Amino acid sequence: MLRTAALPAALGLAVMLLAYWAIAPQEPTRRDTQLTSSVTECREMVTISIAGRGDAPTDHTKMLVDAAGNPLPATLSDDYSSEWLDPVVNAPRDAGADAAAVYIAYPANMNSYDTAVQQGVENASAVIRSISQACPGTRFAITGYSEGADVARRVAMDIGNAQPAADGRYAIVDPASVVGVVILSDTGRAVGDGPFPGAENPFGNPDGFDREYQRHTNPAGGQGAMPDSAGGFGALDGRVASFCSDGDLFCAAPQNISLLQLAVNVGRQLDVDGLEQQGLTEATGGGVALVVGRIALDALARIGSDPNWMASDETFLDVLLEVSTPGYDGSAVTPVARDTIEAGEMAGLSNLPRKLMNEIVNLVVTNQNTIPVVMSDPYQLTLGWKDGHHFDYWRDANDDRPLSSADYAAQWLTYLAQQPPAERATLVAATSAADATSTTTAPTTTTTTTTTTTTTVPPSSTPLPGDVVPPTETVPPVDGVPTEIILPTITDVPTSPTTPVPPSGTPSPTTPPTTTTTTPVPSR
Repeated sequence: MLRTAALPAALGLAVMLLAYWAIAPQEPTRRDTQLTSSVTECREMVTISIAGRGDAPTDHTKMLVDAAGNPLPATLSDDYSSEWLDPVVNAPRDAGADAAAVYIAYPANMNSYDTAVQQGVENASAVIRSISQACPGTRFAITGYSEGADVARRVAMDIGNAQPAADGRYAIVDPASVVGVVILSDTGRAVGDGPFPGAENPFGNPDGFDREYQRHTNPAGGQGAMPDSAGGFGALDGRVASFCSDGDLFCAAPQNISLLQLAVNVGRQLDVDGLEQQGLTEATGGGVALVVGRIALDALARIGSDPNWMASDETFLDVLLEVSTPGYDGSAVTPVARDTIEAGEMAGLSNLPRKLMNEIVNLVVTNQNTIPVVMSDPYQLTLGWKDGHHFDYWRDANDDRPLSSADYAAQWLTYLAQQPPAERATLVAATSAADATSTTTAPTTTTTTTTTTTTTVPPSSTPLPGDVVPPTETVPPVDGVPTEIILPTITDVPTSPTTPVPPSGTPSPTTPPTTTTTTPVPSR
């Protein structure tokens, strides 16, 4: 009965998970294709901003350029507007701080989720590296939401867990140069994590910022939907705000939903955009068959490489979860090929009844919450119009939490940007000292880095609304690092509350954030 019920359950949530980020927080604001020229000065703080699906600048936007006029995979927040991140990342500038925000250009699509995220990691890392080389006094904040939250987490983990080379240089940037990280809907969140991992008060505030976020110490339920992207932030512990709302299944997925986790792993490798636009055609169906077939073959190879697998407690579902994880290296597994079967292995066949029983027990135990999750209407719960919990971060203030998560993040980043350089260095040193006394060793995530030209900030211009056109082109990093980056003065652009007008039936928060542009959520 469980097996029969679990199949539609898995398919049900799989539909929602494949639609993750389908309700991209907004479509990008399109402007005339025009490159921005280099100008004059560096900034005290630059916020690296990574928005969600369909919400990233493309070459239709005014891209940033270096002194030689080469385009970069980023654009100034004056030339690109994200309905969701603008109120957070522009807050320091609007408060008069010597700060700028740039949006990272990356595919931000679901042609292949992990490929898009990895490109985002490489582009963000390259932009940070370029700015830090030309402006060594510049400090960085990193902010991401939805699909961009995964990018922000991975970049922060790479920076925080990095070790310097023999010459003292870091692959991306010295962790001491990163003053804060904001992750809105953290898919790599671990069970029991508070909003400020590694901080002295993980449920109250990041280290060095006295304003209390909330009064209670209860973590959001469950864990992130992508546990393979989990891990500590190393030297950045205490400088990270990882926000998660109960009911947002991308960061608060219940435990014991292994069939649904398998569906997530498979979905991350499919061309979801193609399936969404074309349905199951010969082309898209071939892609699905390729992914599923590869996973099946990897599972058989993984089992075949262990002569004692039948005698082990590992189940076939355990193997499927392992080999279906994006990035699994099947080439590292070599099946044992022999013409004969050893006597001891023949004896292992006697374990078949026990093995079958383990499969049944494991299926039941690791899926205790599968049916309840599906029965709760996970799509509506997480992405539903007006009340989907994926949009809570702009409206989750209450008696226990004086500010919404987004407002709190904006105030924290503003505080960091307003600190004199000496005081900012003291804050970072205090956080690093606390990290040094920790007994927890955070795993290191290795990311391929790509050298790119540096970012220069153009004169400010008030963003104008444009046509809504989903991005279709990947913006790769640009090779070459110039010797100088100049970030110019930006005129403050006051913001006023506006209400986005999404298409009927498209999820969006009831109380949208303050922005300079009004653009709709794309229809699904």
